Amino acid sequence: MRICVVGDELVAGTGDPRGLGWIGRVIARTDFPETPVIMGLAVPGESTTALSHRWEDEVVLRSTGEPDTRLIVAVGAADVPAGLSTARTRLNLANIVDRAATRRIPCLVVGPPPLAGADRAHLRGLSRACAEVCERRHIPYIETLGPLEAHDQWSEDMAASYAHTEAGITLPGQAGYALIAWLVLHQGWYGWVGADPQN
Repeated sequence: MRICVVGDELVAGTGDPRGLGWIGRVIARTDFPETPVIMGLAVPGESTTALSHRWEDEVVLRSTGEPDTRLIVAVGAADVPAGLSTARTRLNLANIVDRAATRRIPCLVVGPPPLAGADRAHLRGLSRACAEVCERRHIPYIETLGPLEAHDQWSEDMAASYAHTEAGITLPGQAGYALIAWLVLHQGWYGWVGADPQN
């Protein structure tokens, strides 16, 4: 299995002193029948518009000859400072997952977390738009915004973080990425990859 993960700084784990991000933590807690190849394809500050233009070439390049290629689309907060409307984000995500479906690449979408410095109302709109796209297509959607908005440990991590995007949005630290990983693991991850929890 090859799992390509596309998105912005959150995919790269920027700000995590351990360098694991949420992806490394999720993989470490998963007992795969065969060890997969995980490819994080992050572009800092990337909006969903930019992502919709580049993901296919990158994923196809890395999936040639491998019948079990999967795609995780991690939607960050870059659409907020980019000024993209919720409708535009919805269309961009729909185009990505629909094109992946034509290539028979199963998708999973991880929604934006409540990053400090990003307009919270706009983020809620983005999260709802992502959920709607996935629900209509029966694609697993991992919501991170709602569960983390009032989470004390998340708030503390945001306040203590030193990592920021060029737009001034605060990125998680070690605790924040661990919380995102926990949400991914408990919202359909194991079923999507056909694996068991790591003992």
